[in-house]
Amino acid sequence: MHRITGAAALWLLTSQQGALAHPHSFISLQSEVMVADGHFYALKMRWTMDEITSADLLYDAGDAPAGSEVWKKLAAEVMANVLGQHYFTEVWHNGKKVTFRDRPTSYSLARENHQAVLSFVLPLATPQPLAGQTYTFSTFDPSYYVDMHYDDDKDARLPADLASRCTLKVTTPTPGDEVLDFANSLDKADAPPEDMNLGKQFAQQVTLQCQ
Repeated sequence: MHRITGAAALWLLTSQQGALAHPHSFISLQSEVMVADGHFYALKMRWTMDEITSADLLYDAGDAPAGSEVWKKLAAEVMANVLGQHYFTEVWHNGKKVTFRDRPTSYSLARENHQAVLSFVLPLATPQPLAGQTYTFSTFDPSYYVDMHYDDDKDARLPADLASRCTLKVTTPTPGDEVLDFANSLDKADAPPEDMNLGKQFAQQVTLQCQ
């Protein structure tokens, strides 16, 4: 049986899952707004992959110690795929999409029990002012092959010194029956039309609002 490479394992699963409805893979998100000099300049991300999604990455890593060249190579492969999808993330301000730098300022891949954890800092192309401003951001796979979600609203965080001036709110959408039925009709070999942006319809939205 052909084994999926570590780079692809971020959003592809082994054939053991069979033909099931979308999504096929699950990633638990944590994010923290990074601030300096009154400006929002980056998101600190932590993505924990489910055990099946993690299996190939952990197999490739073997018994290599944390921080070794093996882990660095795997991290680079996974990060390259994430970059190819614009970090799977959108940030919006005043109806306009905020752009990102084309490389993370740091990233790493690690093992936690039977799960792979990707951590990285997603830098905005230009730091954005916070005072009196509202931003929204969301992380999702457009195809909805991967369900990317916050297990708890508290997994989207603010730095402690910003808590008195800003709030974060996580909103979880409720797609209609037609969208749910369509997602349930897809198997592993199917891909929804690109213009449908299926994953975005399931994506949680985080709202950052500052005084």
